[in-house]
Amino acid sequence: MKLQTLTLGCSKNKVDTEHILSQLESSYEIIPEGEDVSVDVLLINTCGFIGDAKEESVQAILEAVERKRLGEVGKIVVFGCLSQRYGDELPELIPEVDAWYGARDFDPVVRELGVEPSRDFASRRYLTTPSHYAYLKISEGCDRRCSYCAIPFIRGAHKSVPIETLVKEAQALAEKGVKELIIIAQDTTWYGLDLYRRRALAELLQKLSEIDGIEWIRIHYSYPAAFPEDVLDQMADNPKVCRYMDIPLQHISDKVLDNMHRNVTGAWTRELIGKMRTRVPGVVLRTTMIVGHPGEGKRDFNELLEFVREARFERLGAFKYSEEEGTYGAENFKDSISAKTKQERLDELMTLQSDISLSFNQSRVGTEVKVIVDDFVDGVFVCRSEFESPEVDGEILVKYDSLALESVDPYSLVGEFMMVKVTGADEYDLIAEPIEIL
Repeated sequence: MKLQTLTLGCSKNKVDTEHILSQLESSYEIIPEGEDVSVDVLLINTCGFIGDAKEESVQAILEAVERKRLGEVGKIVVFGCLSQRYGDELPELIPEVDAWYGARDFDPVVRELGVEPSRDFASRRYLTTPSHYAYLKISEGCDRRCSYCAIPFIRGAHKSVPIETLVKEAQALAEKGVKELIIIAQDTTWYGLDLYRRRALAELLQKLSEIDGIEWIRIHYSYPAAFPEDVLDQMADNPKVCRYMDIPLQHISDKVLDNMHRNVTGAWTRELIGKMRTRVPGVVLRTTMIVGHPGEGKRDFNELLEFVREARFERLGAFKYSEEEGTYGAENFKDSISAKTKQERLDELMTLQSDISLSFNQSRVGTEVKVIVDDFVDGVFVCRSEFESPEVDGEILVKYDSLALESVDPYSLVGEFMMVKVTGADEYDLIAEPIEIL
């Protein structure tokens, strides 16, 4: 029987899908996501975080229902955050779906598809990423109570995965050819507190870096409050830990941060960013901001703009505040900022960031950098350095040069490292020439 998955939302959902598929691959033919063929089962992993994500998930389910009506899909099984959050309403609204499960219902999903779950598969993955990189989810859930966020009541309390389990999973990934691990969780800096009564992210990084075959380790989703500074030591001293930090800050105004329940102040945030720049020279920082949160006045927004000008984040994404039912913000704040004002603030912030990103990329012209080859398309190698994360950052585009690469089959270089020289830049991507295969 043919099984196809559709994973929506974040990379954490991708890992959930891969764990489930590892238990199903011996019983089904797994059809790659997006491939346009008829299948016996379509398994949809949904996102229910904010309004736009919920709409995308609902639309994907409705499109699957239409495929089922046309005979292109036999059975539809839906799980994940959306069905965790709205499990009582969805079966009545979309009865054509054969089964609904929540975000943590891995074993029930596997049983629904006719396979008995096994604990032997806890560290196994069926990769849906290119074979040279993989996401490693180090914990589930979140103990934070940010006023705008629905994750704690969707995903539950924070629960760390033991270090030995993660090392075993990473070793299995390395044996599959994975060279880059991307550390993810709802909050990676909280890792270990529930198991070891201490923040253990730095210890985990050290253990993972000792695995043969793993060359790069990068960190995502780092909450800024009480940031474990020994992680900066790993980043500065451990050659396998990328000088790259994804740290969602959300705002800089004390009033807005307080309304968000972020447990930091603007001054503390500035001090943390300064420490990162000083202790890890050349570090690339990715962050996200929210505009239009209740209580964000014009002065608060201007303070955010000034902070972004000063901090000069190499990567920055932003979102408009979305009122989510059940959150503290929805129950205690009035969403009084108009949609028009939110959009104007988002546009102004991202225009500013575009200039900063362009300036950073232009500063890299003329440098030589180590890259990993993600793909080869239309005569061009699509690459990344330690300063670019897959799916969210720009790319380094390297034109195939048969002389420099000694007439090597270009497709054989996907997943390999090479040295390149940067020759051009725009606000997103870099252009480079190959120097040598590593």
